[in-house]
Amino acid sequence: MEEEEDATISRIITDLEETLNQNPTSPISHSTLLDLQSLLNTNDPDLIFRFFDQLPSRNLSVSSLINPISSVMDGGPTNLSLLGSKVYLSLLLSPNSPVFTLFTPMAFLSLLRSIRRSLKHPQPASNGGPQVTVTRKRKSGGRTRASKNITRSSDEFNQDDSEYDGRTLFIVLEKLESAMSLIYLNRFSDSLKSLIQMVAEIPVLSLELGGYNGLTDLCSRILSRLLRSEHGDVARTAAEVLKSLTSLILMGKSQARTFALGFLRGKMMAAAKESEGVKKAVLNLPKYLANKAPEKAEPRGLAVEAIIEIVKAMEFEDQVAFVEYTVKMSQGKDNLRLIAVDLILILMMSLRDPLSVDLDGAVEDSWGLSCLEALIRRCSDSSAAIRARALSNLAQLVGDFISNEKNKEVLKKVMGFREGEMNSLLRKRCMDEKAAVRKAALLLVTKLTGLFGGSVDGILLKTLGMSCSDPLVSIRKAAISAISEAFRTFSDESVTAEWLHSVPRLITDNETSIQEECEKLFLELVLDRVSRAGSSGSTLHDSNVKEKSIEREIELLFPEGALGLLKEICNGEVTPWVKKICTSLGKKKRLKPKIAIALQNIIRSSESVWLSHSMPIEKWTAPPGAWLLLSEVSAYLPKAVDWEFLHHHWQLLDKYEAGDEFKSPLMLRDEQEDEEGIVSNSVSWAGDRVSLLQTISNVSVELPPEPAADLAHNLLKRIEGFNMHSTEVNAHVKALRTLCKRKASNAEESDMLVLKWVRQLLSKASQILEKYISENSEENKNSSFFTPPKHSRKGKKAVAMSISLSEAVTAVYTIGSLVIVCPTADMSSIVPLLYAIITSGNSGPKLNKLPGSSVSTKQIAPSLYIQAWLTMGKLCLADGKLAKSYIPLFVQELEKSDCVALRNNIVVMMADFCVRYTALVDCYIAKITMCLRDPCELVRRQTFILLSRLLQRDYVKWRGVLFHRFLLSLVDESEKIRQLADFLFGNILKAKAPLLAYNSFVEAIFVLNDCHVHNGLNDSKGSQTERRLFSIRGNDERSRSKRMHIYVSLLKQMAPEHLLATFAKLCAEILAAASDGMLNTEDATGQSVLQDAFQILACKEIRITPTRRSASEAGEIEEEAGDTGASSAAAKGRAITQAVRKGLIQNTIPIFIELKRLLESKNSPLTGSLMECLRILLKDYKNEIDDILVADRQLQKELIYDMQKYESAKAAAAVATSPALSKRRSNLATKLQTDSRVASAMADAAAAATARSVLKEVNTQTPPLSAMSVPKLKTAQGQGGTTARHDRPLHVLESLRSRKTFDSDEEN
Repeated sequence: MEEEEDATISRIITDLEETLNQNPTSPISHSTLLDLQSLLNTNDPDLIFRFFDQLPSRNLSVSSLINPISSVMDGGPTNLSLLGSKVYLSLLLSPNSPVFTLFTPMAFLSLLRSIRRSLKHPQPASNGGPQVTVTRKRKSGGRTRASKNITRSSDEFNQDDSEYDGRTLFIVLEKLESAMSLIYLNRFSDSLKSLIQMVAEIPVLSLELGGYNGLTDLCSRILSRLLRSEHGDVARTAAEVLKSLTSLILMGKSQARTFALGFLRGKMMAAAKESEGVKKAVLNLPKYLANKAPEKAEPRGLAVEAIIEIVKAMEFEDQVAFVEYTVKMSQGKDNLRLIAVDLILILMMSLRDPLSVDLDGAVEDSWGLSCLEALIRRCSDSSAAIRARALSNLAQLVGDFISNEKNKEVLKKVMGFREGEMNSLLRKRCMDEKAAVRKAALLLVTKLTGLFGGSVDGILLKTLGMSCSDPLVSIRKAAISAISEAFRTFSDESVTAEWLHSVPRLITDNETSIQEECEKLFLELVLDRVSRAGSSGSTLHDSNVKEKSIEREIELLFPEGALGLLKEICNGEVTPWVKKICTSLGKKKRLKPKIAIALQNIIRSSESVWLSHSMPIEKWTAPPGAWLLLSEVSAYLPKAVDWEFLHHHWQLLDKYEAGDEFKSPLMLRDEQEDEEGIVSNSVSWAGDRVSLLQTISNVSVELPPEPAADLAHNLLKRIEGFNMHSTEVNAHVKALRTLCKRKASNAEESDMLVLKWVRQLLSKASQILEKYISENSEENKNSSFFTPPKHSRKGKKAVAMSISLSEAVTAVYTIGSLVIVCPTADMSSIVPLLYAIITSGNSGPKLNKLPGSSVSTKQIAPSLYIQAWLTMGKLCLADGKLAKSYIPLFVQELEKSDCVALRNNIVVMMADFCVRYTALVDCYIAKITMCLRDPCELVRRQTFILLSRLLQRDYVKWRGVLFHRFLLSLVDESEKIRQLADFLFGNILKAKAPLLAYNSFVEAIFVLNDCHVHNGLNDSKGSQTERRLFSIRGNDERSRSKRMHIYVSLLKQMAPEHLLATFAKLCAEILAAASDGMLNTEDATGQSVLQDAFQILACKEIRITPTRRSASEAGEIEEEAGDTGASSAAAKGRAITQAVRKGLIQNTIPIFIELKRLLESKNSPLTGSLMECLRILLKDYKNEIDDILVADRQLQKELIYDMQKYESAKAAAAVATSPALSKRRSNLATKLQTDSRVASAMADAAAAATARSVLKEVNTQTPPLSAMSVPKLKTAQGQGGTTARHDRPLHVLESLRSRKTFDSDEEN
C-alpha cells in the first residue's frame, strides 16, 4: 500500500516536472489531476506531507503547482476545468497546506471563471482556439500510459463535455465555502468582488440545472461567510453583495429573484442586527433599487414589490426614515417621481397605522399624512404619466381606507380641510389633455364620492357630465361610473338633474357596451328607485295642513327623491332619451310590472292626500312625470295597468276641462289677471291628459268593447270642438287611430274607419278656416274706411274674434296632425286656404282673387300665420308635387321673415325636406346656411344641429361654401354653439372627413378675410352681403384673434404630414403669390391674408412635436411603454419627417427673402410681421436652416444683419415709449442732446444681443459677429467730422442689397 502511494506521488511529481520543463504555462494532464485528487482525497496528513516534502528534491516548489492547475481551469474543457478547480480547492483545504503560498489572486480568478463556465452550456474548447498538446516520456513502464503523446482534439473535448457531471459543481462550491474560512480576502478586494459577482450569477445561470435549491443554499452560505470582518470592511462587503443581487431583484418573477429576496430577508437582516455596517447597507438598498428601477410599468412594479418586502423587514424607525426619503424623492426627476408615487401607495397600504389612528399621536405628525400630501401634489405633475399614476393610486388608497372606519374618519377629516383644493384639482384633471389622466381622475371621483357624505361640488358635477361625451370610450365609461356613484350616494336635485342630462342620452352611443350600461343604470337608479318608492308610499297624513305643506307631505311619502326624479324626467332635454331607453328595455322584456303598479300608487296616493285635506280637485295635479313615465312603460306592460284607474282619471280630467267654459286668451287676461298658477296648472293638466291618452292607447287591446267605443266617440267629439291645447290634439288623434286599428277586424277595415273620421274633421276644419278668413276680411274692410283705422274696443265682438282666431289656430294644427296619421286624405280644399293665409298681405293678381288676401294675417294673427306655415310643411312632406311647388316659398319666407319662431320652424321643415326630397333642397343649402348667422341664438343653434345631422347622414355634402360658413360657429357669441362646433370639428368631422381641414385651409384664409385680390383664385360664390356676413374682416385685434382661433382649431385636426403640406401650401399660394404680384399687398384684405399667413407659420400648432400623432393614431389612450416595433416605426417616421422639413425650409427661406425685399421697397407695415415670423422660424427650424447657412455665408450675413436692424428698431420704439424714460426725460435732456440717442444706443445693444442669440441658436459653427464683415453704410461726413454710431438713422439702409462692397465694422 505504501509502495503504491509512493508510486502515485512519483508519477505526479514526474508529470509536473515534465510539464514545467516543456512550458511553465502548460496545463497539467488529466491523469495527473486524477492522481493528485486521489492523493488529496485520502486526507492523510503524513501522505500529503510526503508529497510536499518530495517537491524540493526535484527542484520544485509548492507554488509550481499553481500555474499548471490554473491553465487547466482557464483553458480546459468543462469537466477538466471543473476537476482542476476541485483539485485546487482540495490543495487549499488539505492538512498542513501552505495556504498563503498556494493562494494567488490570479489562480482564484481562474477558479471563479471555471465555475462560471461550468454553469453555461458546454462548448468545445477547440472551436476557434488552439489544441492542448502535452508530450510525456517515461523511463520505466508499469502502466499502459507510461509513455504516450497526449493530444486533445476537438472531438475529445466534445466527448469530455458529454461526460460532464453536475455533482462536481456541488463539491467545488462546498469546498469553496470551506476555503473561505482559511482564505482572508481583506487584502484582495478585486478577488472579493469577483467572488461576490460570480456567486450572485449562479442562481440565474443554474435555472435549468437540477438541484437548484441545493445550489442556492450553497450560494447563501458563501455570501454569509463573506460578511465577516476577516474579509474586509463589513459595510463595503455588504454593499457589494447587495449591489450584485440588485440585478436578480429587478428581473422578472423567477426562482433567482425569490432567492435574492429570501437571502435579504433572512441572512442580511440577521446580519444587520449584529453589524452596524451591514445595517447601513441594507437600509440604503431600497433607495438604490428605487434609483435603478426601470420606467416601464411591469419591471417598475416588481421593483416596488421588492422594495416593500425589504422595508417590511426593517425596524419601525428605519421604515419611517425610508418614507421620508420617498417623499423627498417625489420631488426629484421624472423616473424618481414616478416610482415614488407607486411606493407611497404600497407603503401606506402595507405598513401598520400610517395615519396614527391606533396611537395617541396627532394625525398631523403621522408619516402617512406627508405621503398623502405628496401624492396629492403629484396629481398636478408636469408629466402626464405621473399625473395619471398619482390619481389612480390616490383612488386606490381612498378605496382601501374607506373599508376601515377609523381610517375613513381620519381621511375624511384630512381631505375635508382641502376639499376646495381637491374639487379644483379634480375639475382640472377631468378635463386634462391626456386620456389616461382623465380616466384616473374620474376613478378618483368615484372613490371620493363614497368618502364624503355631503353634496358634490356643482362645477365638478358639470365636469363629470361633460366627460360623459368624451371622444374615448374608456373615458365615457369611467365618467358614467363616477356620476352614477354620485347619484347613488346623493339624492339632491343637482345630482339628479346632471345624471339625467348626461347618462340617458348615451342610449344612442355608437358603442354597444355603453348603451347596455346606460340601460342597466337607468333600470337600477330610476325605475327600481321609483318602484321602491311607489311600493313603500303611505297615505298617513294630517288634516290641518296648508297647500304648500301638502306638497311637502306628498314628497315625504315617497323616499329616495323619487318625486324629484320624476319631475326632472319631464325636462324637454331628458324626455326623448327616457323614451328611447324605455322602448329598448321594453323590447328586451326587461321592464317589470312593479314599475307600472308603483306609478299608479304614486298618483293615487297624491290624489288621496290632496282630497283628505278638503282641497278642490280642480287644483290637483299628479306628481310631474308620473303620467309621462307610465305612458312609456305601459306600452310593454298593458296588463299591469288597471282600466278602472285609467277610466277614473280620464273622467276627472275630462270633466274639469268640459265643466270649464272655454275662454279665449284675451278673456283670461281680462278676468283672471289676479289668479296665479292658473295657466301653469292648465298646462300641467293638458300634459297629463296627453300622457293619459297615450296610456289608454297602449292598453286599448285590453279594454272591453263598450268602454272602447265610448272612448272613441268621446275623443272624436273633443277633437271636433277645436278648443284643445296643441299638445292635446296630437294625443287625441293618435289615440283615436290606435283604438280604430286595434278594435278593427282587419287592416282594411281600420283604414276605412280612420279615413272616415279624418274626412269629417277636415271638412269641419276647412269650414272654420273659411269662416275666419271671411270674417277677418270683412272686419278689415270696415276698418279701412277710418283714418287712422278704427281700433275695436274690448267687448263681445272682440271676444268673438278672439274665439274665432283660437279655433282657427287649433283647426290648422289639427289638419297637420291628420295629415300625419292619414297621408292619403284629400287636401285639395285645404291647400288654397293655407296658401291664402301664408300669402295674405302680398300683392299680385293671383293673390287678389283669394278671399282675405289683402289682409296681412302675419300682423293681425301671427300665431295663425306661423301655424299655417307649419301645417303647409306637413302637407308638403305628404305630397311630393306640392313640395316641388312650395319649397321655394319656404326659402323666400326664411330669408325675409322677422319672426324668430317662424324662422326656427322653417329651418326644421327644410331639414325634413332635405331628407325626403334631397335633390329639390340641395340647391337651397346655401340659403339655409344663412341662418348660421341669424341674430337669434336659438335659430343659429337649431340650424347648426340640423345641418350637422344631415352632414353625418350624407344628405348634405361638405362642398361649396358650406364648410367655410360652418367655421364661423367656432367663434360664435354663444358658448353652447362654440362647444357644439368644437365637438363637430374635433371629433365627428375628424373621423368622417380627415382631409377636409387640410384641403380647405388656404381657401378659408381668403374667405374669412373676404379677400378677392388674388389673381389665381376664383371668386367666391354668393352676393357681397353673404360674403361679408360669413367673413371676419378687419385687422383689429378682436378680428385677428377670432380668425386665429379658427385656424388653430383646424390645425389641431391635421396629421403631421398634413401640417407639413399646409406649411408648403401657405408659402406657395400666399407668400410666393405676394412676392410674384399675384396677391395685391396694398389692398387691406390682401394685407390681412398675408399677416394671417405669417401668424399661422409662426404658431406652435403648425409645428410637428415628437408627441404629435397621425390621424389614424388619434384618440388612443397613452400607454406607459411601447414595443420595439412601434419604436422603430416611430424612428423611421421621424427620419422621414426630418428630411421633409429640411426640403421644406430650403424652399421657404428664398421666398421670405424675396418677399422681404418687396415689402421693404413699399415700406409696408407687414415687414414687422414677416421679421417676427422669420425669427421664430430661425429658432424652430434651426437644424435645417443651419445647413443652408453653412452653404451660403452671404445669406447668413444678410439674415443676421436684417434681424439686428429689425430688433434695433423694435427696441428703440420700446425704449422711447417706456414710462421710465418718459419720467426721466427732463433730467436726461440736460446731459444728452436728444432722447433718441439714448433710445438708439439701448436699441443697438438689445438688437446686437438678440442677433447674437438667434445666431447662436441657428448655427453654432458660425464665427461670432465680431469676426464677420457685417454690411454697413459709410457714415455721413459733417463739418466736424464723422458722427457717432448711435446718430445713424435707421431708415438709410434701402440701397443695401445693390451695394457690392462694404467697410468693415469692428465691434468692441
